[in-house]
Amino acid sequence: MEPRWFTETDDEHSQWYAEHFRQLAIDGEDLEGEARLLDALVPPASTILDAGCGQGRTAGALFRRGHRVFALDIDPVLIEAANDDNPGPTYIRTDLATLDLLRDFPAMKPFDAAVSAGNVLGFVAPGTEQQVLSNIWRQLAPDAPYVTGFHIDRYALADFDRDLELAGFVLESRFATWDLRPWTADEEFAVSILRKPA
Repeated sequence: MEPRWFTETDDEHSQWYAEHFRQLAIDGEDLEGEARLLDALVPPASTILDAGCGQGRTAGALFRRGHRVFALDIDPVLIEAANDDNPGPTYIRTDLATLDLLRDFPAMKPFDAAVSAGNVLGFVAPGTEQQVLSNIWRQLAPDAPYVTGFHIDRYALADFDRDLELAGFVLESRFATWDLRPWTADEEFAVSILRKPA
């Protein structure tokens, strides 16, 4: 089954998405809020997994902050844009529903943290959300955080909370925005800080 990123968008969407963020950068928009949050949660020079990196804005910002970043996306157009626009991280084209970097690269060690920004979990193939969360959990070291944000009309919080628990994560905190505005039941967007238990 194909991810909704492909089935719910047209053929030009990926190129539009890359150009959209290029224009936002030219306009001086703040594109690094997700990276700032994750950077505050980890020690310097951490090894970070960006699961669903898009055109690399969060991966690139984390790399510029001194972290070693492995960034994954299923979309070849976005992987190419990420390499062009945000060099430094290691970009890998893969499906998060079948992800297992520690199996595929035996020399790789578990990650210190992971992030999924930009509605990633709302664009995976329907019914694979819990599998994606489990796959990310397996890549992490004990006590590592995983931060994700998405519009809750794309992935209901009740389903997400069930799936994260089944995957082995603990919900540590929830906010309405990446700059940590308080969460209320009226919000349309949720940023959740999960943790793989020690």
